[in-house]
Amino acid sequence: MNPRTDPRTDPRTEPRGTRRDLYAAAAALLLVLAAVLVGRHIEDTYGTLHVGAPPLYGRWLPHLGPGTPAALAVAAAVVAYGPALTARLRWRALLASAWATATAWILSLALIDGWHRGIAKRLTTKYEYLQVIDRFHDIPATLRDYTRHILIDSPDHWPAHTAGHPPAAPLTFVLLDRIGLGGGGWAGLWCVIVGATACVAVLVAVRALAGEELARRAAPFMVVVPGAVWMGASADAYFAAVAAWAVALLALAVSGSGRSVWWAAGAGLLFGLTCYLSYGLTLFALIGLAVLFLGRVRVRERPVALAALFCAGLAVVPVVFTLAGFNWWEAYHLLMTRYDQGAGGIRPYGYWVWGNLACTVLVVGVATVAGLRRTVGRLVRPDGRGGGQARLALLAGAALLALLAADLSGMSKAETERIWLPFAMWLVPACAFLPRARPWLAAQVALALLVNHLVLTGW
Repeated sequence: MNPRTDPRTDPRTEPRGTRRDLYAAAAALLLVLAAVLVGRHIEDTYGTLHVGAPPLYGRWLPHLGPGTPAALAVAAAVVAYGPALTARLRWRALLASAWATATAWILSLALIDGWHRGIAKRLTTKYEYLQVIDRFHDIPATLRDYTRHILIDSPDHWPAHTAGHPPAAPLTFVLLDRIGLGGGGWAGLWCVIVGATACVAVLVAVRALAGEELARRAAPFMVVVPGAVWMGASADAYFAAVAAWAVALLALAVSGSGRSVWWAAGAGLLFGLTCYLSYGLTLFALIGLAVLFLGRVRVRERPVALAALFCAGLAVVPVVFTLAGFNWWEAYHLLMTRYDQGAGGIRPYGYWVWGNLACTVLVVGVATVAGLRRTVGRLVRPDGRGGGQARLALLAGAALLALLAADLSGMSKAETERIWLPFAMWLVPACAFLPRARPWLAAQVALALLVNHLVLTGW
């Protein structure tokens, strides 16, 4: 591409574009400020938000911790060397480095709260999955009886997170316990280590669909995403990784980047698992449709093989759970009732429908907001500056559409800083559109460090 026509280097357009990026970032921060002030007023006056640090679930607690020096070191290293290293490392080395650095970033942020409070205790609270480990001593019987304990007025009702998710979520931790990795520490590390692979999956998909250059430009932002604050010992980080790999394998299958169409079977298997980890992640079908559209040439070449393999993989998890006696649709409808029985029925939709978006700003960071501004511009006014950019814009746009659908559904009121992590990871590659990486990377890590040191997160 001629540098004179590249939107990242053209001196006639770059200053104007940068100003608009800054306006978008400033507007996003004003949204967060409004959510804080309005939310504080509503909670103090009516007590209906059921969050301690609106719009975040947690409580105001300025603090330092053993993870503070490590988090500062990781942040400084990525800002200083990330863009250069991601530009010159071999692809496989880049992916390995991204996973290792993302793991270090998530762990260091979690350890700001200390090992016990930041990792080992997170999945052992009264709302969490580890509370029900002993109730799965007979797994088939528990699955058959699963839906009978979803409603809050049912005998021995499930804790909130178990009731709010299909059984693959708690069953994951049951199986970890069975192989000797029981307790909150191992469960937390599982979520951190597996969750960190989500950034690798997204990079694989971006490379397959939009090109390696854009994937490399997105890599530093994927590594230090502010959402890492909530990926530390949150099961939603694990869900995000499974969903991300489902999309990545589908991208390999339909782009020709993979060695064979057998990637489609793996994509179907993981997408089926995704739907049995979280009901809301069925919205990942929108991202999957975008992948199929971007790979439509390959799909037309082998439509029967791709469809058959994907559907065969997709059927595995639903068939296993259905034969075991778990009815997904019945459980989902019971969940809707349970949601209204708890805080979800009290929290005001009128606040959370936009307060959730303020949470999303804190998860994806202001750089992603600026990148999404450019994404929308490429979707609304295609300019022929590169097929890869248009394809990445469509992928990020599909993720944004899925997130907005979740928002409007009313089934995501509060706690979206963790619940929407799977969707948020697909918005961050929009940062590849930004002309200068380091200032925006600095803004990303500063936001994550500020939030983690000022608010004690938890659920």
